[in-house]
Amino acid sequence: MATIPELKALAALTPASSARTWMSAPHPTQAIVATASSDKTVRVYSLTSFTLLSTIGGGHKRSVRACAWKPGMVGESVLATGSFDASAGIWRRWEQQKAPGMRDDEDEEETEIDVAAAATADGEEDDDEWRFSVILDGHESEIKSLAWSAGGQFLATCSRDKSVWVWEEMEDDNFETIAVLQEHEGDVKCVAWHPSEDCLASASYDDTIRLYREDLDDWTCVAVMSGHDATVWSVDFEAVEVSPLKVEEGDSEEVSAAKKKLLQDRVAAGSRLVSGSDDMTVRIWRKIPKDTGNAGNNNGVPSILRNNSIEEEWVQEAVLPRRHERAVYSVAWSKKSGMIASTGSDGKIVVYKEQWRNDLGKESSEAVPDGEGKAGQSPSTLTEWVVVAEVEGAHDVFEINHVCWAPRRDKDRTSEDDEVIISTGDDGEVKLWTLG
Repeated sequence: MATIPELKALAALTPASSARTWMSAPHPTQAIVATASSDKTVRVYSLTSFTLLSTIGGGHKRSVRACAWKPGMVGESVLATGSFDASAGIWRRWEQQKAPGMRDDEDEEETEIDVAAAATADGEEDDDEWRFSVILDGHESEIKSLAWSAGGQFLATCSRDKSVWVWEEMEDDNFETIAVLQEHEGDVKCVAWHPSEDCLASASYDDTIRLYREDLDDWTCVAVMSGHDATVWSVDFEAVEVSPLKVEEGDSEEVSAAKKKLLQDRVAAGSRLVSGSDDMTVRIWRKIPKDTGNAGNNNGVPSILRNNSIEEEWVQEAVLPRRHERAVYSVAWSKKSGMIASTGSDGKIVVYKEQWRNDLGKESSEAVPDGEGKAGQSPSTLTEWVVVAEVEGAHDVFEINHVCWAPRRDKDRTSEDDEVIISTGDDGEVKLWTLG
């Protein structure tokens, strides 16, 4: 068996929290990251200096379980927080846009945080700069996850009360509840929005994943994905704009045509979904486009009723190589490289990459039905997922609750495409890792 290279530790954000830390959320444009902690606070760290910039507290009565930055904001940062006190909070801070003497062609993202860091002598911002603007009540139990839609219009929250709520921001810090979705039969662990559509995914203790869309001014469940044998802890949509898979020179005409068709089919199907579960597996799901004649229907008979319905058909595309020995708590799909990272109860971080199979064009290659075949292999048999890096005991003996990708922003980055993996653990530590 080939040796798997380890991830390289880049830095630990300092000072660490003295309490369990649940997750980290990189800012969409600035070189900062917010972390949600059991000490009822959110800490904001610099991704350039790896140091604490501010501690946001006073809004929640119990652990802050989740946080998320609102996208598309100019001149202001908006942070949503979800807590075990069953409430969500909205925090705001006005940003300085340019440092004195900054040229128009300079990197505003870098400069914004430099100006903020220079505002105080000890490197920390005044906590008063963050304004707790509104509290969102309605859930009957702990909020486990929250997420903003790609356009920033909607905020989704999910809870131990088995419900998913969709909120719409109106004016003057006023949020309206536009949907209370109660499709799940158990604790809802995670919500995630599609990167370009108003489509929401949720994962649950009932072992399923559900998708929701707005239909005639009402939000409804359009798909249910079953396949995991235990709690689904985490889901994330594919968001890479350009596929890392390319049609290569030297392929036979038949293989080249098959590759091109696969890439075209993926454009038609849209973003895939990755999920991580208590069953120790990481799985990929894909949508069956309706204009394919209801492909995936085992009897081969197109369904006119389904094609005219808002319902969607999603199938399991692959089970990634099994590397985890305990529950997978978090999965993340890189927006730049298309790689996937996973982590969980075993304290291990694993990175997977999709590639063309090496045996394409050989007579031994045979079609593999959905959900079958070797671990990591897609049903098309054209691609497979392989482990490209992993590290054990990433947070010593502690469980890791969350993993995400972020652009690398420190002085040693070599290009704008450089990324880091951020892991968040029960030890209160938030660590950065690079692929070596």
